[in-house]
Amino acid sequence: MIHGIKNIFNILLVIISLNASAQIKPAMHLNSLEYLEYQGVNVMLAHDFYPEGHQGGVGIIQNGQRVATNGDIRLEPTPGQWQPIPKVGKRITDKAAGKISVHMEYPNEEINRKGFNPVIYPDLHFSYTTRIEPAGKGFKIIVDLDSTLPVRWIGKVGFNFELYPGVLFGKSYYMDGESGIFAQQANGPDYKDEAGETQIAPMATGNKLTIAPESEMQRMTIENLKGNKLQLIDGRGKHNNGWFVVRSLVSKGATKNAIEWLVTPHAIEGWRSSPVVQVSQVGYHPQQEKIAVIELDAKDTKKRNASLLRIGETGGFQTALEAAPKDWGKFLRYHYLQFDFTTIKKPGMYVVQYGGDTTAPYQIS
Repeated sequence: MIHGIKNIFNILLVIISLNASAQIKPAMHLNSLEYLEYQGVNVMLAHDFYPEGHQGGVGIIQNGQRVATNGDIRLEPTPGQWQPIPKVGKRITDKAAGKISVHMEYPNEEINRKGFNPVIYPDLHFSYTTRIEPAGKGFKIIVDLDSTLPVRWIGKVGFNFELYPGVLFGKSYYMDGESGIFAQQANGPDYKDEAGETQIAPMATGNKLTIAPESEMQRMTIENLKGNKLQLIDGRGKHNNGWFVVRSLVSKGATKNAIEWLVTPHAIEGWRSSPVVQVSQVGYHPQQEKIAVIELDAKDTKKRNASLLRIGETGGFQTALEAAPKDWGKFLRYHYLQFDFTTIKKPGMYVVQYGGDTTAPYQIS
């Protein structure tokens, strides 16, 4: 009797445990490639550094589209090329806590007033640590300064986060209930700062910014958790290659948690990137090796055949070869296959088809 009760008790414990597990929602987490991940959203810190080319700092890839980058401390509201950038330290990954951090400092003496088109740094020396960490389905950006900023730099130094304009044209935004549109052309207004430099007035100011609320693919919220409000600025007003900039100023006397944002990019449940097939744009000689490379989402485990289709002289397609591609392996965010069609030597125009992707026509000749 006692054994029977124990068995029933153990079964109930298993059922409760399974129900509890089922209720656990997936969340942002640190993956093995040292960036944060949730569904189709990837968040990176200091995986690359080319600020002039809109690469570096904190960056977001949302449902296959790179939507934000250059999340970093800058000395101008909308910096352009040849303006001061920090010296980047080593990226540190805390696997136990799921956090990523990097230590940076101004100036970077390796490029300060040196070389062709030298970067002219002001007389300002400070260092800081930028950290990203999971927060539910989003993540936090936290900046800790090693010491307080000089008083004369208060109101000038801030954390910038650049939004790619090409996917935002015509989309809407809300900032604390106020609304607006991401315009295709920069419209101002501008003003002169205390140094006589032209600056662009913010499009909006507040504590919570919602970007493209109408778009499942692009909706994202940025919430400022400190007293230094968010500013949304059109960086194209000063630079023809500028992006939209979200910015918070560093407050007087701030050190720990000088900047603290909660960023929540909307992730589409079960999202996968579509297959992409790459062939030689110049075509192939009939006798040479011919291999098409197929790029897949790292989570895409569905096996399909690839097809080589010959374009008919009077229209239509004829299947020249259909076969299962060979597995090549993983590289960075993707999984790769190889489709070998070396045996096909008949001259003509061809395309390769895999899943929903078909290449542009190319020659075998």
